[in-house]
Amino acid sequence: MTSAFPPRDTAVGGYLEPIRAGGAVLWRDAGRGREVVLIRRPDRGDWTLPKGKLKNGEHPIIGAVREVEEETGLAPVMGRRLPPQRYLKDGWPKQVEWWAATPAQSGGEVDYEPNEEVDVVEWVPVEEARTRLSYDHDVQVLDNFRAGPARTFPVILLRHLSAGEKRAWNDNDLLRPLDASGRSDALALPRVLAAYGSPGAVSSAAARCTESLLPYTVECDAPMRTERAFTVGREGKGYEVEEAREAFARILAEGRPAVVCTHGELIPHLMTEALTSLGAPLSQQRSLRKGSFWVVHVSQDGKLAGVERHGVRE
Repeated sequence: MTSAFPPRDTAVGGYLEPIRAGGAVLWRDAGRGREVVLIRRPDRGDWTLPKGKLKNGEHPIIGAVREVEEETGLAPVMGRRLPPQRYLKDGWPKQVEWWAATPAQSGGEVDYEPNEEVDVVEWVPVEEARTRLSYDHDVQVLDNFRAGPARTFPVILLRHLSAGEKRAWNDNDLLRPLDASGRSDALALPRVLAAYGSPGAVSSAAARCTESLLPYTVECDAPMRTERAFTVGREGKGYEVEEAREAFARILAEGRPAVVCTHGELIPHLMTEALTSLGAPLSQQRSLRKGSFWVVHVSQDGKLAGVERHGVRE
C-alpha cells in the first residue's frame, strides 16, 4: 500500500509543481534484531526518517544521499527504491523519493554532532521505530520497506553517453569517441553510480562505452572489463542478441553489484533477459536514451526487488 496524491478537496484542481525531496530508510542488522535510523528535530520535537529538499537541478539520488549524510553523519549505500510519498506541506504538494539503504561505514556507529536542525540520531528496532515516528506518512515508508526484501544488490544497465553522429565519423565505428556533451556527463556519472556502492564495471569494447565508464572506474576504484557480447559493430557483424542475453544472465547470476555499459540496440533485449530470468512481467518501455540507465534490484534469493530508471542528469 502506498500513499496517494492529496484528495481534491485539499488542493486546487489544477497542477501544482510539488516540492521535491529525497531520503532513505537506513537499516542494519544488530544484536537486538533489525534496526533503522530515526532523527529528532528539536524545533518541532518530532521523530522522523532522514530526508530533505532537493536543491534546484539536483539529481534525486545525489540529493537523497546528501540529505541522509547531513542529517545522520552516515553515508548511505542505496538499495531498492521505495514508493514515493506525496502529501501536503503547508498547503502545497510535496513529493519525497525514498530508498532503502545501508551505512557505508562498517557497523554504522553514529558519530554525529547535535545541532539546531537535528539533535538526536538513533538506531531503533523496527517495531519500536514504527510507534515512535511522529507522522503517518513516515510509518507508511517504514511499512513499504518492511514489505519487501531488505538485502538486495543492483545491476545497472547504462546506455553509453553522447558520441555525436555516426555519419560524421569516418573511421571504424568502434573507435568513435564521446563528444563534448558525453565527456561532461562522464564526469558527472561517478557521483550517481557511487550512491550504489562501488559496483564492478562491464563494458562494450567500443570506445564510446569504455569512455563513458572511465571516470567512474578511476574515481571509485572500480574494476572494469570489456565484454565482446555487449559490443555492437564488432567484426562488421553488428551484434548477436542471444549471446548478449546469455552474458547478461551470467552477470545477474553472480549476485554482485555491477554496472553494464552497452548500446541502444541491445538495451531492450538485456532488460527482457533480466525481467524474464527474475520471473517479472515485461515492461512496455525497455529502451533508454543515451546517458540513461536502468537499475535492476535483485534480492538475495534471485527475485526482482525493484526497477528504477534515471538519466545521468535529471
